[in-house]
Amino acid sequence: MHAPTDLTSCARCAALAALVMIFSTPPWAHAATAQAAAAPALQIQQGFATLVKAVKPAVVTVSITMHTGAVQGNPWRGNQNPQLEEFFRRFFDGLPPRSSPEQPSATAVGSGFIIDAEGLVVTNHHVIENADEIEVVLDDGTRLPASLRGRDPKTDLALLKITAAQPLPYVQFGDSDAAQVGDWVVAIGNPFGLGGTATSGIISARGRDIHAGPLDDFIQIDAPLNRGNSGGPLFNTQGQVIGVNSAIFSPNGGNVGIGFAIPSSLASHVIAQLRDQGVVQRGFLGVQIQPVNAEIAARLGLEKAAGALVAQVVADSPAEKAGLQAGDIILAYDGKAVAKMRDLPKLVALTENKTTVELEIWRDEQRQTVHAVIAHNAAEVADDAPPPKSAKTLKFDLLGLSVRTLNRELRERYGLPEDAAGALVAAVDAGSVAAQRRLREGDLITRFDKRQINSADEMKAALKAARKAKQKSVLLLVKRDAQSRFVVIPLDS
Repeated sequence: MHAPTDLTSCARCAALAALVMIFSTPPWAHAATAQAAAAPALQIQQGFATLVKAVKPAVVTVSITMHTGAVQGNPWRGNQNPQLEEFFRRFFDGLPPRSSPEQPSATAVGSGFIIDAEGLVVTNHHVIENADEIEVVLDDGTRLPASLRGRDPKTDLALLKITAAQPLPYVQFGDSDAAQVGDWVVAIGNPFGLGGTATSGIISARGRDIHAGPLDDFIQIDAPLNRGNSGGPLFNTQGQVIGVNSAIFSPNGGNVGIGFAIPSSLASHVIAQLRDQGVVQRGFLGVQIQPVNAEIAARLGLEKAAGALVAQVVADSPAEKAGLQAGDIILAYDGKAVAKMRDLPKLVALTENKTTVELEIWRDEQRQTVHAVIAHNAAEVADDAPPPKSAKTLKFDLLGLSVRTLNRELRERYGLPEDAAGALVAAVDAGSVAAQRRLREGDLITRFDKRQINSADEMKAALKAARKAKQKSVLLLVKRDAQSRFVVIPLDS
């Protein structure tokens, strides 16, 4: 006699069997499921041996020598951003902390990879930045002197040239834009000077900004990277280079599972220019921008915080010729959404010279479209407002600051150009609204909502009008050290 079937127990058995199947299979293998018939076939990969064997000969060690005095300028020492210094200062191997009379030269090693049979080698700019001599060590141990073909500090990329007696093995760039979070990747490099070492992991995140520069768009990976991996390639499972390993975050100098690679979509563009021209030319729009936060969005009538807020337009630039104004919010560039401020510099930088692009902007609480012809030569920032003559001082208790009209003495005292105009902040009350918004002595207020400000009296009139209109806040354009930013100042009801 058979016992009655226990459906619950059977379900548990089935679930247990499924778990056994999952955990007994290598993590990159895809187990068959009941939905397999409805889903595309997935290739089962048992390891990366074939991939590594194919691409490893093209991965090289980059060894540099710096003579006395060069070490003090190394790229990770004395960086103004302590967090960025933590990212970079431990990422390639062998450099002593500082040169001395007893230390006539110093050496350091990083990684790189060959991109053509003639001997072009990609690495990081910070690997070779202070090098007096550069040597490339091939996978078979052959040592070849290298010359610098070109460098680009803004993207931390450099291109070297070596010459060999026979064609060299090389790898090709792939499409980093097609890579997704969760995809398998393989990093090969020279950690701790051990020579060609392969590590694997997945893409942990895309579009990371680590405050290394205006073009930050890093791929974050968990494949182990350590000192010496800097400049090495990041491969997809097809053996294509989708990134250049450039930074790690590590409190102790070793891998903690957070590494960053420059995406090939950016690297290939830069390297192509270094190969053909020796320098990198980028698109230039001619605007100084800042993020749009919820407070600014509300003040300008935008439904949600998005885009790049134009704080200043460079004179005689493509932006000025297109009619862009301070206070415009750029929402889209040539059909591509500008979700965050940092999206715009990358889109502009990759635009070819003399290309006409369409900009969707937010102005006067509505969407508008303008067209700009992108250039490759930046102009100097100029302020065309005529300088006022007097030096009148006004105190605004409501805002918690005092302002003065500029004169020659004030321009000289605060290092302002002769044609600078605006209301100069002479004092800020501690604990005031102005102090909370980080205004300080020496700031120059050049705009009050939509009014251009050339004097203390003009600011007084603008504030009076805002109070009369019962505005809840005002938008100031504040200039400091040639940089401008918008600040929302609340007014009492």
